[in-house]
Amino acid sequence: MPGDPLWNSPKARELVSRRHPGGLVRLGREHRGWTLADLGRHLGCSAATVSRMERRTQVIDLTLIHRAASTVGVPQHVLVSSLAPPAPTASATTRVSASPHAEEDPMRRRSLLAATATVPAAMLLGMDRALADTPPPTGKGALDARTASARGLYDKGSHTQLIALLPSLLADGHAAASSRRELDQARLSSVYSLSAALLIKLGSYEQARLAADRARTWAEVSGSPLAEAAASRELAIVLRHQDRGEEAQSLMESAAARVEATGLRTEAASSAYAQMLCTLAYTAARGGRRAEALAMAEEARRAARRLPLLAPAGRLFPLSPAAVDLYTVGVHWALDDAGAALEAGRNLRVDYFPTAERKARLGTDMARAWWAWGRPEQTAHALLDAHRASPGEVRDRPAIRRIVTELAQRHPRAVGVRELHAAVSVPAT
Repeated sequence: MPGDPLWNSPKARELVSRRHPGGLVRLGREHRGWTLADLGRHLGCSAATVSRMERRTQVIDLTLIHRAASTVGVPQHVLVSSLAPPAPTASATTRVSASPHAEEDPMRRRSLLAATATVPAAMLLGMDRALADTPPPTGKGALDARTASARGLYDKGSHTQLIALLPSLLADGHAAASSRRELDQARLSSVYSLSAALLIKLGSYEQARLAADRARTWAEVSGSPLAEAAASRELAIVLRHQDRGEEAQSLMESAAARVEATGLRTEAASSAYAQMLCTLAYTAARGGRRAEALAMAEEARRAARRLPLLAPAGRLFPLSPAAVDLYTVGVHWALDDAGAALEAGRNLRVDYFPTAERKARLGTDMARAWWAWGRPEQTAHALLDAHRASPGEVRDRPAIRRIVTELAQRHPRAVGVRELHAAVSVPAT
């Protein structure tokens, strides 16, 4: 800890060991002689909100905790230590809950997890445990190479294999980040961002929120604007799925501004900025803000003009001009304009996209537009194309599985529906 005796005191150390960031905020507030109302005025919230934040051990609003801690002078690495999962021990008597179901009967938890995705329930449960209590390090090998391999599985849509690898990656990422080197902290943030991205695909939003919060915390500590942008994007997507669109929009606007402030002197930064704009456009579309969504989509298209036609492998934001056009399909779909979505995707081809995940995403996004347009055969054809590119992108995403199920229920004789249903193995009811 730093030289400040307050944050080197037994009381501060105890709060860190108990994983109680709210207690650290209270310690800093009282050290300054401030009342709850005083801190509330600095933060723009009520004294009651400050009181709840200080009392809770489980973080509800990570952004508020960060602002409060900064306001009362909690050193950032002290705060991060209080937010991190407990160190692995032989005993599992104390755990940080990863979800409201964390203390329920294991059979009930397994059933709840199984309902969210088609990957094996035991693997989802393993991920839940890894987020609640970091496993012991494995020492299996170089983290960079293993993270790249994990990213490759994501790009293939190999969700079952990826979720089996993530707990050990998180464990070794934490072990590396204990060095306090900024690069190691950024690496850990990227593993948490990848975890959040996968969990979002599988519909496990509570777990994804926790992973995205952790990604953002470690990114801020590392000082990497690109890692912070990636983490903020995943967190914004989770918030959007939880019907918290205004918060998602605010978060993405701040993230985009920070990336833009770097000067966009590299392709990687330009790609990150264009990606932020794409996510802003889609978030605005989901909120029904048509003019704003279309303006953001056009700005993203302009920002992407300097990018290569195919994004280099391994880039944190693998964006290309064609990928921006694909996001535009989604923006129009979210605006309930299926005709415009179909027009936006009319000239896109799978060979514009380097990964199986993106090729399949073209199929699923076009399928959603065809389905909204009331064309079951075209919907089935697009989903079959997506399934051929990456079965997991159709089989494992709850929203896409629902379309397959509805096709089988409502249009069982439409061309391609029976073949699609058999391939995806979604039971009709």
